[in-house]
Amino acid sequence: MPRWCVPTLSALAAALATGPASTQEIFPERLDGEVYSEMVGERASVFFSRQDSLVAIAVLSFLDGQIPLPGLPDSVPGGVRAYLAHTPAAFDELTGGTVPEWRAGVAIPSLGVVVVPTGEGTSVLDVDGRRTLRHEWAHLGLSDAIGGMRSPRWFTEGYAQWASVGFDASEAWKLRVLMAMGRTPPMDSLTLRWPTNRAQAEIAYLLSASAVTYLLEGSGERGLEIFVERWRADRSFESAFRKTFGVTTARFEEDWSKHVKSRYGWLFVLSHSAVFWGLMALVLLFIVSIRRGRGREHMARLRAGEPPDRPAYWMGVEDEGGPEDPPHGVDEKP
Repeated sequence: MPRWCVPTLSALAAALATGPASTQEIFPERLDGEVYSEMVGERASVFFSRQDSLVAIAVLSFLDGQIPLPGLPDSVPGGVRAYLAHTPAAFDELTGGTVPEWRAGVAIPSLGVVVVPTGEGTSVLDVDGRRTLRHEWAHLGLSDAIGGMRSPRWFTEGYAQWASVGFDASEAWKLRVLMAMGRTPPMDSLTLRWPTNRAQAEIAYLLSASAVTYLLEGSGERGLEIFVERWRADRSFESAFRKTFGVTTARFEEDWSKHVKSRYGWLFVLSHSAVFWGLMALVLLFIVSIRRGRGREHMARLRAGEPPDRPAYWMGVEDEGGPEDPPHGVDEKP
């Protein structure tokens, strides 16, 4: 996967702890030497450099036209500020330079802010770019819906993935293999820090999306809606989780692990892995080689049974002084 959405970083949260007064310092009007302009819409405002004015129009239209997030009130998120970083340096200024280079976007729910890069071109408008915007939009929406309370990282990231692109079951074989090898991180280990290594981050996203998809398979959007309402009322993720889904998060993790192992068994793993297709290619080559060998053997037998060009009895006639064949192209006289 070429690009990934990066969640809110703890370093940024610490930098923003001083409150709204620090907002201007972290998000200045000038970034990497460029003056940023603001374009205001119904649900969002876009901040951009002069070179990204057309991109900003499209991004604002996309954000204002977002369909309601599943399981959340239609009004969230609101007052979103989207920053289009025109260069990598501008992106680093906005995010403190702590975001991995393979990032695609950052959401800062405490400020209702989204930061996406445009320095690599207009990729923010392609399919992956729009998914990134939807992913970050979902982060802000969930934060608004629960009143800005802290949430387990596996749930927030899993929800954002589920609400934007869903869970890609074809990738589940990787999760199954990692489980068998004991290399999947516990869900609660994703709460405090998100992996900065790309490979580890891919595992974390896969884990989170799979868990939330499994959680909502039975209850769907209505179950999520009830859960969010209870979460906001109780101000406790664990309490609302237990009341809504009937299990603790620890028990849920055990159930989810069993679900992955049973649903994505080794046959599924083999059928979706490069090893399987490599073995299939070798089998096909073997079958083709056998068929070709049998074909050559069959042709040899056919040729062995064909009569020769000059049968032996012709040679006998010539030896006895009989008439020879007329030259080719010359008619015999009667």
